[in-house]
Amino acid sequence: MLWGVHQFMWHPFTVYLAWLYLYKEFPNFKETLCIIVHDFGYFGKVKMDDEVGQKHPELGANLAGRFLDKGKSKRYYNLCLFHSRHYSKNNKTTPSKLCWADKMSIKYDPYILYIIRATLSGEIKEYKENSKGVLGENISNREWYIFIREYLIKLATKQRANAVPYMTTDDK
Repeated sequence: MLWGVHQFMWHPFTVYLAWLYLYKEFPNFKETLCIIVHDFGYFGKVKMDDEVGQKHPELGANLAGRFLDKGKSKRYYNLCLFHSRHYSKNNKTTPSKLCWADKMSIKYDPYILYIIRATLSGEIKEYKENSKGVLGENISNREWYIFIREYLIKLATKQRANAVPYMTTDDK
C-alpha cells in the first residue's frame, strides 16, 4: 500500500482514469470513495494472491457498506467486495464495474513507475511466479509487464462491452 502496485494514492488515481475511459462518465461521489478504499485490505498483507490476500476486498467493502449504503442496500459494499474476480468467482457472482476499472488502470501506469513500485514491495516476484505457466521461467520484468498490460486492457475492454448492451460496434 505504501510502495507497491496498489499504492494508496497513485492506484486510485489510475482506477479513476480507467473508470472514465471504460464507462464514459465520472464516477459519482460514493463510487469515487469506493475507488479510493477498494484495496485497503491489502494493507499489512505479505502476499497479494495467497489465501489471506484473496480476502483483501472485505475491508474496503465493509467501510463502503458502513458509510455509504443506506438501509438494506449493499450497492457500494458489493461494488468494493466484487472488484476482485477471484472473490466474485468464489461467491458465484459477476464482478462489479469497479473490477474492470481496476484491471484497466494499468493502461495509465507507466512501465517504469509500475516496475519500481512492484519491485519495492516484492509483488513483482509473486506476479511473475503466478505467470510461469503462461510465460515461462525466465521472462524479464519488461516482457512480463507488456504481456500483463495488454492482457488486462483487452480483458477489461471485452467485459465492459459485455456489460454495456447499448454499445455500438464502433465503441468496442
